[in-house]
Amino acid sequence: MVMTEIFDKLKSLQDVLAEKYALETKIEDAPKQLTAQDELVARLKKEYINKNQVYEELRSKVLALKAELEETEKIREQGEAGMDNITTHREYEALDKQISEASAKEQELRKELSGQEKDLTNLQEDLKADEEMIASSEADLNNSKQSLNQQLADYQEKLADLNKQEEEITPGLDPEIVYKFQRIIQRNDKGIVAVKRGVCEGCHMILPAQFANEVREGEKILFCPYCSRILYYQEVEDGEDNTGYFMMDDAGSLADLDDDYSDEDEDLLEDDDLLDDSDLEDESDDDEDEDDEDEGLDDDDPSSDD
Repeated sequence: MVMTEIFDKLKSLQDVLAEKYALETKIEDAPKQLTAQDELVARLKKEYINKNQVYEELRSKVLALKAELEETEKIREQGEAGMDNITTHREYEALDKQISEASAKEQELRKELSGQEKDLTNLQEDLKADEEMIASSEADLNNSKQSLNQQLADYQEKLADLNKQEEEITPGLDPEIVYKFQRIIQRNDKGIVAVKRGVCEGCHMILPAQFANEVREGEKILFCPYCSRILYYQEVEDGEDNTGYFMMDDAGSLADLDDDYSDEDEDLLEDDDLLDDSDLEDESDDDEDEDDEDEGLDDDDPSSDD
């Protein structure tokens, strides 16, 4: 199989794998869509249980107050009935005290009972509203689950179709290349990208010149040294924005430097070579003679006596 066919297969496989992995992610994340609804129902039920516990405690307290009130009323009524049978002033004072205390306690109990019964009624209404809210939330949750199950079924059907397409594409490809390619697609949307003007279209990094030339030759599968994607060469189309891209043809090579080397440059170098060590020595001797003459002049100069 020629490399162009392999690259075409990898491009087709790339589309299939990208859609497949995106679908698998949706299938994995789908149950999370119901998390908020599940948490809402759970919170409502917990609040209902706590509120119902308060309601039951308050109801027990109301029943106890009613029983106490009934007992107090009985004590007062007994005292009032006993007034008809008293014979002494002392008995009268005792019954009067009993009736007064019972009446005062009765008033307190009635007042307390009235407040507790009001709170109990409010709690009962709240519980009824909570029951309706829980029932409605559970209905919504069940509908969402049914809808999600249908959606997951559609996903699974599409996933099976993508797996079938993958099986039809992969024959003829190196299994090791396919394995690496799958790992790349799982990390990135693209696993095979073009090289234009010596630049990887995946990570937009400039590739080494020799490596880019190998990609251009297209004799083997090469992976980007920066992003690990599979690379293939693609010519830059007319009118395409090339700003910031490196042109391989502009890079040149050492061979190009040899070709540009002119005869005039060579002549200049040969002229420079004429200046050998003997010339340098002669120049040095001349400099020494001049120094000696300068020293002789200094000795004859009358001003030196000064």
